[in-house]
Amino acid sequence: MAIHRLNHAVLYVSDVDRAVAFYRDVLGFRTKQAFPGAAFLQAPGSTNDHDLGLFQVGGAPKQQGGSPGPGLYHLAWEVETLNDLEDHLHKLADAGALVGMSDHGTTKSLYAKDPDGIEMEIVWLIPAHLLTGDEGDGDPRPKPLDLAKEKARYGGDTRGGLGISIPVGVSL
Repeated sequence: MAIHRLNHAVLYVSDVDRAVAFYRDVLGFRTKQAFPGAAFLQAPGSTNDHDLGLFQVGGAPKQQGGSPGPGLYHLAWEVETLNDLEDHLHKLADAGALVGMSDHGTTKSLYAKDPDGIEMEIVWLIPAHLLTGDEGDGDPRPKPLDLAKEKARYGGDTRGGLGISIPVGVSL
């Protein structure tokens, strides 16, 4: 049930177009998806769906109890199986840290906050060979996660991320 890698980071930025240009022009990232005020980028040598998410917010520093300013939004830790995701669901809930669960189509996610309120995502990725193209309805907004339904569809022990965040041919 070990978390085995950092899957992606998400940043709040004051100007998403400026941030995209920096990561593209300086570090070679590619834009995989973009929406008004948001972009998802892939690192040059990555097979991951996205390695960096950027969300535009106001330019003022984060205020206590106020809206977010530029800075870290969350880190996403990848797990191997849906059974692992379920184990983390119970541990996070028992600790009072679970704040949400989402189905993003190709990824299944839990959201939690650490004792300092720093958000994290625990994520399982549908392996490339199981993607059918009907994982979403074209709406980029996340849906509620039905973990039992996903386990019935993909199997609790199916290795996630193969061909996506883990290149095919890598020995595990």
